[in-house]
Amino acid sequence: TIEELHRYLPPTANFHNPVDVIGDANRERYENALATVISDTNVDGCLIILTPQSMTDAIGTAEAIVSISKRSQKPIVCNFMGVKDVSEGRMMLERHKVPVYDFPENAAKALGALYSASQWLNRRILPQYKAEYDIEKAKAIFAKYQDRDRVVLDEMEANQLLKCYGFHTLNMALCTTEEDALGKASEIGYPVAMKIVSPQITHKTEAGGVFLNVKTPDEVKSVFHQLIENAKNFDSYAVIEGVLVQQMATPGTEVILGANRYPNFGHLVMFGLGGIFVEVFKDVVFRLSSLGRNNARRMVRSIKGYPLLNGFRGKPKADIEDIERLLVNLGDLVRNHPEIKELDINPLLVHEKGKGSTVADAVITIAKPVIPR
Repeated sequence: TIEELHRYLPPTANFHNPVDVIGDANRERYENALATVISDTNVDGCLIILTPQSMTDAIGTAEAIVSISKRSQKPIVCNFMGVKDVSEGRMMLERHKVPVYDFPENAAKALGALYSASQWLNRRILPQYKAEYDIEKAKAIFAKYQDRDRVVLDEMEANQLLKCYGFHTLNMALCTTEEDALGKASEIGYPVAMKIVSPQITHKTEAGGVFLNVKTPDEVKSVFHQLIENAKNFDSYAVIEGVLVQQMATPGTEVILGANRYPNFGHLVMFGLGGIFVEVFKDVVFRLSSLGRNNARRMVRSIKGYPLLNGFRGKPKADIEDIERLLVNLGDLVRNHPEIKELDINPLLVHEKGKGSTVADAVITIAKPVIPR
């Protein structure tokens, strides 16, 4: 292409991108340069900037551009600068539906929009996940609260609900006595996690309501009473339903999945880095709940922390496909059950590629949907 341009342009021209045909260029020079460049297989489109000089043939240049545009399948956009001097040339381009702009920035934006559109139209459409949900069991959980305007599900029920939609949850039980806690910890196997259960305490960590890696029966006894004491100190009016004894999760990368219902609009699904990072970095993205696999894939890859999931600095790659699957499942969950007001799974512990993920903590608030008049 550069060799060919040397045949048509003066030595003072620029033969690389962007090609400068020099201000005294006539119609023939523009036509030969454009025909040469647009035929290059490495060129996807052209932006032609014309700044009129006293000898500039705006009409002739426009006719040359129209001629080549009709023969080429590649986009050609123009920027004819000036008003009176280029007006007839602009009208010629407009008559033949060649885009022409007042300033190069607008022309460049148009090419950018064309590129984005072509990327979208040529995107790979992934096959959808085949999901099986226990919708009837999920409905039964909600049915217990149908006469109440708003309620926060306890962690046991939140996990049962998520399990109905394909989430992997941990073995757990609500214990109201020290003896119950000892028995369940022995059944699950040490170490265990222990958490306070109270409708008034949704963020348990802030209330000193979570103890991890409880390793012995003596620790279970001590932690049981400490959790209740911490909860009372945090909120003396809190109703304490008991202590949750839970299997310890296998370590993994912490992410957050969530959903929020907006009046007359529906649910948005959220994804981002989890644990304390969601508060610090706020590295989250939102999409409408009608997620397909492609949208879920784009969600995961659009956060700034994505490299942490994709094997950053030699770390094992996380099971990204499982996150994508669960985002789709979460979208189905909130669409099938519009009474869900808010939902937070934080953290979801994502294990190595092929090993799935585990719900470590979940908070689900339900409220009667508002029916628009």
